Amino acid sequence: MLPGVYKARKKDGTIYYRSSITYSGKHISLGSFPTEQKASKAYQIADSLLRKNELSLEDYRKQRDLLSFSKWVSLVNFRDNGMYIKTPIYLEKRFFHYYFSIDDYLTFDIDDLFYYSTRTISRRGGHLFVADYGMQVNILSRYGIKNFAVADRDYRFVNGNNKDFRYENIEIINRFHGVQKKEKNSQQYYETKIHINGDYIVGRYQTEIEAAIAYNKAASILITKGYEKEYPVNFIEEFNTKEYRTLYKDIRISQKIMDLPARN
Repeated sequence: MLPGVYKARKKDGTIYYRSSITYSGKHISLGSFPTEQKASKAYQIADSLLRKNELSLEDYRKQRDLLSFSKWVSLVNFRDNGMYIKTPIYLEKRFFHYYFSIDDYLTFDIDDLFYYSTRTISRRGGHLFVADYGMQVNILSRYGIKNFAVADRDYRFVNGNNKDFRYENIEIINRFHGVQKKEKNSQQYYETKIHINGDYIVGRYQTEIEAAIAYNKAASILITKGYEKEYPVNFIEEFNTKEYRTLYKDIRISQKIMDLPARN
């Protein structure tokens, strides 16, 4: 067999060829191929990539049919940084890039390296997910951003780059469901809305916590009246149970909500 190539057989008896390479004591699988020649070519490309510093991620544009781009990134990073990572990550000094293609990548803080080196990021409906303990988890949840959050209303990317997920670049504007930070005449306040048949204004409050509790109170009243919508609960970590109950009792909400008729 040619260097780096191993013959294998599928369950149905079909023969195929696997390719692998050993570099700095690390045995790396390069993939499966229909012919010995293609498997050997993949080995030769990987060998050149690991031993020639002049080859970069950009050079992937010249070959697209043997090594996957993900594998290309892993090999270049291993050569340049001495760490083999199975996911398509390239390390910089204090951050790293997670690549989907040469021109399409996300940036993360180095503190997130272990998490993303063991999880593959997937896209669905414009959202980014990882498989975490059998569940699909939106990566925004790592920053305390809720599933209902809207970019530029509830959170924003400080430098305008929505692919830069470094912690310093993500600002949380609104933490709680139904609460929106607003400003009028240079004065900031928090407005709470709740959806019934359209949005109802629950009230306007001086603090975010008051606004979040007002949402909870309005939701509780609506549920008591027979409105069967599943209203999420805002969890308030800042208060103990007694403090929360006191504020909950004292918080005022729109009379329109109080006067809504009960549903049978």
